[in-house]
Amino acid sequence: MSDRPSRLTDPGPSELDPALRPKRMDDYVGQQRVRENLRVYVRAALGRGESLDHVLLSGPPGLGKTSMAFILAEELGVEVRTASGPTIERKGDLAAILNGLQPREVLFIDEIHRLPRAVEEVLYPAMEDYQIDVVLGTGPGAQSIRLPLSRFTLIGATTRSGMLSAPLRARFGIHAAFDFYTPEELDQILKRSADQLDLPLAADGRRELARRSRGTPRIANRLLRRVRDFAQVEGDGHIDLAMARLALSRLEIDEEGLDAMDRKILEAIAVKFSGGPVGLDTLAHAIGESPDTIEDTYEPYLIQQGFLQRTPRGRIVTPRGRKHLGLPDTPQGSLL
Repeated sequence: MSDRPSRLTDPGPSELDPALRPKRMDDYVGQQRVRENLRVYVRAALGRGESLDHVLLSGPPGLGKTSMAFILAEELGVEVRTASGPTIERKGDLAAILNGLQPREVLFIDEIHRLPRAVEEVLYPAMEDYQIDVVLGTGPGAQSIRLPLSRFTLIGATTRSGMLSAPLRARFGIHAAFDFYTPEELDQILKRSADQLDLPLAADGRRELARRSRGTPRIANRLLRRVRDFAQVEGDGHIDLAMARLALSRLEIDEEGLDAMDRKILEAIAVKFSGGPVGLDTLAHAIGESPDTIEDTYEPYLIQQGFLQRTPRGRIVTPRGRKHLGLPDTPQGSLL
């Protein structure tokens, strides 16, 4: 992995005040189709007095999957226990967590695709039959017993649903895919955050921040806090359009929400590799970044905005990407 400093536009784990997270479904902005469907499933489960079916939340980081997991637990009126795929290293660790769950409780596993395969196998009987196999003793005298579990709800979040094994994916009764937010939805989120922070944020300044937040609430809230710093030190504390543009310019975030690393990726493909196609590993070496970080963090937004295209032969910069860089729209390969 790269030792680069954290980016403002990195949608990874955030240091933001937990108070900015929505607590109820009615407070959650965006993902309308997902919200409406999940609301139906929750009400149906409550009406039957049953646990909610297991839920898989997928999509790029920073789109509100973790917030939704906690909201589901709140709407169900139960506790939520949290874990992360990479931190559960042994079968016994997961078995202990599962055995401690109370009826209808929620277990939230973030980055569930990173569970070790041997640990993942513990989930199969737990999710399907609500029981786990436990081995007592060692050697020839070891015995395997099956322990019953309370009927619980597993909520798994993943940024790379394609890496989930087929057996695990099949055991989720509910799949919800999260999409990038519109500027109008981010505008609503920023308005709520500014109210929570007691921050004077003008409508035009709010729209500018929303437009450059890469369709991601986590980035929008992070930018809001950094722009607040500029407004406090170099202004009167009020964030209007002029202050938002000044701060974002100083933060090197352009009109499309791209930062220096985004532009570095596009420029490497467009110039060093004549527009592409170029393989992911080759691109990673060229810019000094890890392939996983490029694929998980940078590419989704660049592809969604039409700057980058992923093909069977590799990555290519689109005409729109070349235009954004100020390069002529020449055929691929003609820069050499």
